[in-house]
Amino acid sequence: MSKLFSPAAYRGMTLKNRAIVAPMCQYSARHGMADDWHLVHLGRFALGGFSLVIVEATGVTPDGRISYGCLGLWEDAQVAPLKRIAEFLHRNGAKAGIQLAHAGRKANGPIPWRGGFNETEAEKQSLGFEAWTPVAPSAERHMASYPVPEALDAAGLARVRDGFVAAAKRADAAGFDMIELHSAHGYLLNQFLSPVANRRDDDYGGSPGNRMRFPLEVARAVRAAWPQDKPAFVRISVTDWIEGGVTVEDSVAYATELKAIGYDLVHCSSGGFDGATVPAGPMYQAPLAEAVRKRAGVPTAAVGLITRAAEAEQILGDGQADLIALARQALDDPNWPLHAMRELLTGDTYGNWPQQAGYAVRNKDRALGVVR
Repeated sequence: MSKLFSPAAYRGMTLKNRAIVAPMCQYSARHGMADDWHLVHLGRFALGGFSLVIVEATGVTPDGRISYGCLGLWEDAQVAPLKRIAEFLHRNGAKAGIQLAHAGRKANGPIPWRGGFNETEAEKQSLGFEAWTPVAPSAERHMASYPVPEALDAAGLARVRDGFVAAAKRADAAGFDMIELHSAHGYLLNQFLSPVANRRDDDYGGSPGNRMRFPLEVARAVRAAWPQDKPAFVRISVTDWIEGGVTVEDSVAYATELKAIGYDLVHCSSGGFDGATVPAGPMYQAPLAEAVRKRAGVPTAAVGLITRAAEAEQILGDGQADLIALARQALDDPNWPLHAMRELLTGDTYGNWPQQAGYAVRNKDRALGVVR
């Protein structure tokens, strides 16, 4: 029996299997609005058999976007195109999730494949180019190529917290089954958590308890605004991979608090700050998910260079995590769950394909003599 293809339930959401799609920024929106690119990009994962598809980091305020090309959910007009995506995912057998995010001092960054801000004036018009001054826990830039942010005061903290709450309500209106609070990868909530970025000397800086204060305030407010029958996940960087930064012990304490608030699963990633030494390799973050799962007593998702069905099965079977999240591997193979079924399950798995494709793939495999 395959653990990967067993169901998993979180509050009122039941996943048909344990292969999910992690949020992946596409840098392809104009003024925060989803369009046909996002529909096709995300919809193909439902066709490919994933049980849950999570929309990319979605800015809860305009200045919270990672780039001018990132999605937003700070105004009601942004609900309808996201609702269209959620409905497509539902019609094709997947649950729909969305990651609510604020980039903090890593906002207003360049589009990755451009290598910098080299847009022509004509491109700026067609791409919806915008620029702004980021905000952060402290007035310290992420790295030399980023602007110096403004430190958030009490009014700014309230504005950000209210932005998360309002975005959660809009996500519900758009029909999403779950939300994921982005507290990883060196973005705003992670910036508050980490001594690498948080240099405050007030109640939101200094001790680990103080550094957790604002992320937990946001987490409580969001959980209270999100329907109780719908699950809320949170993504964290379990370690900064920097001496003096966030440690596994810090993240276990944070995850324990999140569980008490009512978060249903911790999506365990790592890193995000300049200067990190990340030991990347196959399944390299699975032990981090295991540490949080066992020590905080909360379900986890493992993510990061999990590429093979056997690896996913091993992580689940060893009790390191409850879900397997794919990102770049899903981009490379949107049909990854369907291919994994052929590897891990016995019998005819072609019925799990969309009806428009399953019969044709079966006939192709019969012609090649590879049908079991």
